[in-house]
Order: sequence, then structure tokens, then C-alpha cells
Amino acid sequence: MQDGGAPDPHDDGPEPGAGPERGAEPESASGGESESESASEPASASASEPESESASEPESASGGEPEPAPVRRGRPRSEAVEQAIFDAAAGLLDEGVPLSDLSIERIARTAGVGKATIYRRWAGKEELFVDLVRSVEPPDPVLPGTSVRDDLVALLESLRQRGLAKRSSAVLRHVFSQMQGYPKLWDAYHHTVIEPRRRIGLDAVRRGMERGEIRADLDVEFVNDLLTGPLLLRTVIRPGATLEPGLAERVVDTVLEGLRPRA
Repeated sequence: MQDGGAPDPHDDGPEPGAGPERGAEPESASGGESESESASEPASASASEPESESASEPESASGGEPEPAPVRRGRPRSEAVEQAIFDAAAGLLDEGVPLSDLSIERIARTAGVGKATIYRRWAGKEELFVDLVRSVEPPDPVLPGTSVRDDLVALLESLRQRGLAKRSSAVLRHVFSQMQGYPKLWDAYHHTVIEPRRRIGLDAVRRGMERGEIRADLDVEFVNDLLTGPLLLRTVIRPGATLEPGLAERVVDTVLEGLRPRA
């Protein structure tokens, strides 16, 4: 454990005999049982975390002195454990539990893991839910870099795909419908997801200006808003609007027609 009671991110097992975790949320009166931080992890294959190194030291090929063991930097994250946590959080949302009522303790109990397992991965439930959303959304686009048109089409197509995912995913619907009423979660999502994606678009526009594909006298953020605005309108303000294939190309070609340098 680090100073102040925060769990060590490289410590992948609860300390034997450790006291209750600081900052952990108390069990509600109706819950019945309280959970200590030293609770053992379940032994099932779905939630157990694999050891990252063998207990025995490997011998050298020549049969001499054993080779020094690699420096241990903590166990890698277990995908099975993280998926169990994500599934538990998503299941509670599906049951109608509001985001504001979800606690780390309740998620841990539903996932069948200890609270320390969650705190080793996320500082709090806001960070957990940001990663949950990112695990469901399509990945951020890799821009081809061949031309400003190709880059912008790839960027807007990723916005279209995320809009479709939001309509088909119960997790995304639940989280986004409550996110703006939960400022701490909205701020975390905006800082870690929205702003980096926005920078991708701004960088693409700047490259287009440097290459002479977009007029250099225009404001970069204004141009980016012109391009992303139609997709955001259809995915956020008008969630029932069509998001048909080819929409990204149509928006980019229409906007670029007015942005090309004048002869």
C-alpha cells in the first residue's frame, strides 16, 4: 500500500490481514454483510488473475548458474477479471440502478471480486465507467494520411459508427442518458475521450491547410466544427436521424467544396 492508504497499482493481491480500505463506501443497512479489503479473490477461472512468472528460476542452456529472473513489475491486468467487472456494472445499469447509486462495493460484490481488485485498476467509479464506455464504443480511427479528404472521411465515419453503436448498445444508452446529470463522470469522459478525439480532427485540418488543400485564412476550430457538426447533430440532438453509409463522404465533399483555396 502507498502512503495515505491508496492501493499500490503494481500490487496485484490484497495484503494479508490488511484493514478496511480508506475511502471505501460503507455497506448499506439493507446489505447485511460488510466487505473487507482483504477478502480473497474468487478461485473461478472467470475471475482469477494469472501469475505472471514461474516460481522456479530458469537454468541457463549450458546447465550452469541459473539466469537472473526478470525484474517483476506487477502482474499484467487480467482481461477476464476486467470483463467480469464491466459485465457487473453493465448488468446493474440494465436493472435500472442509477449511476449515482452505484458504488464500487456493489459492483465488486456483483462481479464476485474484492474491492481492492477494482481499486488497483481504477481510482474510482468515474474512471471505471469511462473505460466501460470505451470498451463498448468503436475504437478511435487511424487516419490514412494520404490526403485531407481521406483523413476527414475516416474521422467522420468513426463518428457515424459510434452513433450507431450508441443506438444499439444498452450500456451506452444508460450511461449517456445519465452522464450530463453526473458532472464528475462527464468531466472525466470529456477529458479522457472527447478532447483527444477532437485533437485528431484539429490536427487533420491543420495538415490540410499546410498542404494547401484547405484555405489557410480560416480558423482551424471553426473548420473542424463545420465538418463534425452534421454527425454530432444526428447522433446527439436528433438521435432518430438517419446515419446511412456514405454520409461521411457526402459531408466532407460538400464542406471541402467551400474550403478549397481560391484560384
